[in-house]
Amino acid sequence: MNRHFKLIFIIAAVIIFAASVFFSDRMVQEMNIEEKKSIEIWAEANKKLLEEKSGGNVDLILKILENNNSIPVIWVGENSNLLMARNVKEPEKDVVQFYKKYIEKLKAKNNFFVVNLEDEKQYVYYDDSALIKQLQYFPYVQLGVIFIFLAVAFFALSNAQKSEQNKVWVGLSKETAHQLGTPISSMLAWGDILHEKYPKDTMVSEMGKDVARLQIIAERFSKIGSTPDLQPVNLNQTLKNAVEYIDNRSSAKVKIQTHFKGEKEFAAALNVPLFEWVIENLCKNAIDAMDGSGNIDLYVKKDGRNIIIDLHDTGRGIERKLFRRIFKPGFTTKKRGWGLGLSLAKRIVEQYHHGKIFVKHSTPNAGTTFRIILKAT
Repeated sequence: MNRHFKLIFIIAAVIIFAASVFFSDRMVQEMNIEEKKSIEIWAEANKKLLEEKSGGNVDLILKILENNNSIPVIWVGENSNLLMARNVKEPEKDVVQFYKKYIEKLKAKNNFFVVNLEDEKQYVYYDDSALIKQLQYFPYVQLGVIFIFLAVAFFALSNAQKSEQNKVWVGLSKETAHQLGTPISSMLAWGDILHEKYPKDTMVSEMGKDVARLQIIAERFSKIGSTPDLQPVNLNQTLKNAVEYIDNRSSAKVKIQTHFKGEKEFAAALNVPLFEWVIENLCKNAIDAMDGSGNIDLYVKKDGRNIIIDLHDTGRGIERKLFRRIFKPGFTTKKRGWGLGLSLAKRIVEQYHHGKIFVKHSTPNAGTTFRIILKAT
């Protein structure tokens, strides 16, 4: 639907601009004709005054001469000597050179005519008035206004579409969390019963951890769309916890390591469950891109007031044209998937934690590096 609106806006803008150019050009041509007639009358009046044939109409002639207060006009003699100039803004320096160039310009535009006196020929050069020049630029001013209008309209439509998508994803997230709540509570209860019956069984213990993890995930989904509570925490430990969880549940062929540069402890304001989910999601995507075999390295350093986290994998890589698209809701390259992971990760990092997340670089068949930038505390 938005595409149709955009197309309608563009067509309307083209029609308005074309009509504006057409009518402005037509008006300019008509005004040019009128101004030429006015200058001819003005020149004829001046000629009569010079030839002293005005009789008792001197006052009328002077009135005609004084009436031209908008059209630039230059009167020169047969030897190109300047006789008169009216409505011309002279420069402070090189006046003679200025008139020489100005006259050449008007001559090239054919904006002149000859005044035949008894003993010589004189020439009247005239330029477009300020009003005509403004009318000539009017369509382009209007084009600028139309462009601004289109930009605002596109921005409003785009925001409306994003807002609509966000509502869908937020609603889906909360509904998912709500639907998971009952079976998770039931599984927790059964886990407690099994633990009481088999207190030394490691499988029961691990099952309990996974069910508890499911509860955390459900809580994360329930918080999507709500403003999370950010607390100053040890970023090192948060990253280690997220990596440890993924590492314990991935193939032995996958090696995940963290590298902290420059400082023993990095502090940042985080919502730990949500931020851990971002790291877990990036690691899972990396494992998929490596087909379950390769290295994932997290490099953490401080740059001024920012903390930079680079997550590098040795997977298939991402095409440059997809660097931005991969963060859009619904975009996925997997056969199975909803395309929500990176979209939610971007929301969590940028909207909730006021940071940035993007693809720093990627090389086909050599790996990808995602960069997260957070404010240090």
